[in-house]
Amino acid sequence: MATEAKYSIIREVGRGSYGVVYEAIVNKTRSKVAVKRMHCNVPENVELALQEFWALQSIQRQHENVIQLEECILQNGQVFQPISHRYRKSDSHLLLIETCLKGRRCMDPKSACFLWFVMEFCDGGNMNEYLLSRSPDAQLNNSFMRQLSSAVAFLHRNQIVHRDLKADNILISHKRGSPIVKVADFGLSKVCQGKGNVNQHRFSSACGSNFYMAPEVWEGHYTAKADIFALGIIFWAMVERITFRDGDTEKELLGTYICQGKELIPLGEALLENPNMKLQIPLKNKKSMPDDLCKLLHDMLAFNPKERLDAFQLEVRIRQISYGKKRQRLLS
Repeated sequence: MATEAKYSIIREVGRGSYGVVYEAIVNKTRSKVAVKRMHCNVPENVELALQEFWALQSIQRQHENVIQLEECILQNGQVFQPISHRYRKSDSHLLLIETCLKGRRCMDPKSACFLWFVMEFCDGGNMNEYLLSRSPDAQLNNSFMRQLSSAVAFLHRNQIVHRDLKADNILISHKRGSPIVKVADFGLSKVCQGKGNVNQHRFSSACGSNFYMAPEVWEGHYTAKADIFALGIIFWAMVERITFRDGDTEKELLGTYICQGKELIPLGEALLENPNMKLQIPLKNKKSMPDDLCKLLHDMLAFNPKERLDAFQLEVRIRQISYGKKRQRLLS
């Protein structure tokens, strides 16, 4: 990929609206990496690429459950320029790159302008595919919930709001034996300025995937607690294996919703229309989850963000639930 052929691309492993992900190897060490290429040919794509770049670059201390950026490379025509590494460069240098990306030469459709993100490779695919290919497992679900709550609390402590949490954007790694989840795809994320409570920052641009969007996101006035609503959707769907079929890709996806006849209404949209609606948790089988998990999901999916848990409260609560824990033998 670079002038010195630092990486060799093996195969394409994923494709979305704004980028393509490849499996690649580092030629010097033969270790695997994931490489995401984002085409910076129009302002919208540039903005998404920069948001992902700034989010991953701003994390000074790595977290086991957040995808790790190895380096970022700017391609302009046939010229490849590394612009970041695990060791941070100055903000002034990175701002210069941002100015370059937003410059006219990158808006020329005839000019190949890409950002390449080189990240750790996850061998287990995304969480959606991983779970739907296996039988339900309460202990695995509990582990994933703990890992994800820890990851989101870490991001929020670092002033990063993801804004597009869903099972497709969570990857699985087996490097240490048991499956480790990795929150990925920061194209819609926001890095909040300042060091105050991340929940005090307000957002107005509605974004994300419909079935995971909180009611207030549909209205266009929301905070970091929208991430918690999305996690609540993921957790509930994961425990009960609630799925829907994506209309565009025909893929089966984990996600909860409200049925109105034959139409599936995203939960956040349904709550916006009827804030007093009582959620039926559990949906399928009352034996599928204990009362403390039901209460936790209700607190994550509260219509009013002020009544919803924040990431730091969730991190504590998730460790207290009985669901998925091995039963200890009573001593006689």
